[in-house]
Amino acid sequence: MDAVEEAGSGHPGTAMSLAPAAHLLFQRFLRHAPADPNWPGRDRFVLSMGHSSLTLYIQLYLSGYPLTLDDLKALRKWGSLTPGHPEHGHTLGVETTTGPLGQGVGNAVGMAMAARRERGLFDPDAAPGQSPFDHNIWVFASDGDMEEGISHEAASLAAHQRLGNLIMMWDDNHISIEDDTDIAFSEDVAKRYEAYGWHVQKVDWTEGGDYHENVQALAEAYEAALAETGRPSFIALRTIIGWPAPNKQNTGKAHGSALGADEVAATKEILDLDPAKTFQVPGDVLAHTREAVERGRALHAEWEKLFQVWRAANPERAAEYDRISARRLPDGWHTKLPEFEAGKDLATRAASGEVLTAIAPVLPELWGGSADLAESNNTTMKGEPSFIPDEFQTKAFPGNPYGRTLHFGVREHGMGSILNGIAVHDGLRPYGGTFLVFSDYMRPAVRLAALMGLPVTYVWTHDSIGLGEDGPTHQPVEHLWALRAIPGLDVVRPADANETAVAWRTILEHTDRPAGLCLTRQKVPTFDRSQVAPAAGVAKGGYVLADAGSGTPEVVLIATGSEVQLAMAAREILEADGTPTRVVSMPCVEWFQAQDDAYRQSVLPPSVRARVSVEAGVALGWREFVGDAGESVSLEHFGASADYKTLFDQFGITPERIVTAARASLVKAGVAGRGHTTGT
Repeated sequence: MDAVEEAGSGHPGTAMSLAPAAHLLFQRFLRHAPADPNWPGRDRFVLSMGHSSLTLYIQLYLSGYPLTLDDLKALRKWGSLTPGHPEHGHTLGVETTTGPLGQGVGNAVGMAMAARRERGLFDPDAAPGQSPFDHNIWVFASDGDMEEGISHEAASLAAHQRLGNLIMMWDDNHISIEDDTDIAFSEDVAKRYEAYGWHVQKVDWTEGGDYHENVQALAEAYEAALAETGRPSFIALRTIIGWPAPNKQNTGKAHGSALGADEVAATKEILDLDPAKTFQVPGDVLAHTREAVERGRALHAEWEKLFQVWRAANPERAAEYDRISARRLPDGWHTKLPEFEAGKDLATRAASGEVLTAIAPVLPELWGGSADLAESNNTTMKGEPSFIPDEFQTKAFPGNPYGRTLHFGVREHGMGSILNGIAVHDGLRPYGGTFLVFSDYMRPAVRLAALMGLPVTYVWTHDSIGLGEDGPTHQPVEHLWALRAIPGLDVVRPADANETAVAWRTILEHTDRPAGLCLTRQKVPTFDRSQVAPAAGVAKGGYVLADAGSGTPEVVLIATGSEVQLAMAAREILEADGTPTRVVSMPCVEWFQAQDDAYRQSVLPPSVRARVSVEAGVALGWREFVGDAGESVSLEHFGASADYKTLFDQFGITPERIVTAARASLVKAGVAGRGHTTGT
């Protein structure tokens, strides 16, 4: 109450009613070490209802993490360690960034999957509960988390995966911002989770009519959840939000606003606290809760003995564990990347699939799959088993609980948040595939991956109207620039097979950000690198693929993906017409913008004002690169259903249209002798 009053805004009610549940967890059940918040053997705790950040911050403070009472006083203020919603990497003890409801549920599912995969990599033969890689994922969730669709997807997959290391506690308080949830939410959530296949328990603190915080009943539920190792556990805890505030408990006002000085004073009197004192933490209380530090040290020391025994018995696995945990790539791994011969047309999605299969043996940390589109996305590493309980493997996809190929089902929302959970858990490198147009379903999770700097890779195929007959519902038009607008996300659209290989290499060499690979359905030419620049230029985001015949260009054509071949064809026409023309392949705007001025100006000389961008999507951001005299060959409307060649022709994304745009740009740039244009 005091923290929200001090901030002038915030969410006191849930933190008040969940205080006993959180205290019980942090003091008796959560395996953690406040003196070493990043201890690999710890349990993970996810506060999916990030708005109740005080639920977590107060437990971190009381348990002895490096968080002070002054930090609690600085809740939601500039520069504090206690922002409005918990942020990973900002506050020690915060495992993931939460706030957008439902995302934390998906993160927790990903963490549970990552824990099982790591056990399979490093200690698969240990008896249950006897491996240093055995730990649990705890998550607190709210009514809002239960309502958001992403939690349905993640919870369904968690049950299918039999994630016995996952325990979720739902705060069933019947209140959201619009007050009583009866206005919009009436399903039986516990039965829904039973239908998924979770182990479900109910604890009702309102039972009998009088509110009683029956901590013993909740402790028994926690114990039973820990004992259930064959499926995820769900605990429905019925609480009263804001209890025991006399006037605002059980109201929407207690959910998302300060209670007010009078209500805070009245509540303190009910609790036998001095209304005149704020942020009162008696010394004996703090001494008691800080015993968690010594308990954590003891748990850590016990784990360390087990860990060292494992290391001594498994030196090769231990070395691999050290490398993967540090996110170091093995020496020479890139020599496994395939090189593609010129003269063979190959879709970049197919090239990506060959890259994954080639590097699989040397990068065990890399794993992933697709949202039911594996054949289309080419996300399956050949010969690798599926990550699946034995009873659910199929003829097409044999596997085991420690497998490598992920199957998300038609769950793009859930896939995005699960990938984040895998990446934030430890050193594993996850990837997930779907069509580029369905990145819309993933966008909140992609944004959070960028916010947290997580090395997640998205394999987004069918990247333009080039997918053809499926029509405008499946043809991304605005998506490339909409995704480029997310700070910290690399959007990579390679032009051919060899650019795809270098793109994968560059993405994997980055450990501090997510990347989206945007790949073609249709086949594209594999350039003869003896005639054009090496594909290594992809690492710089943009490079001169083919320079002007004279060595000094009058016009520069900037293209991405499948449109690079069209720019090359236009260059031939312009060169034959006496116009020195440079083609720049720009697979990643973000990587290009990260280069120094000298390099960027060497690729796009300021003196050459005649420029054309070529991309089968909206031109939204290309003005920065083509300048005031530039032109854009783009698509400013939705697509249509037809074969891709017809679509490119009908929508004017052709070499001839590029030539016309180049001539128009030459006129605007005032290049001598360019006083006319032809075509429309």
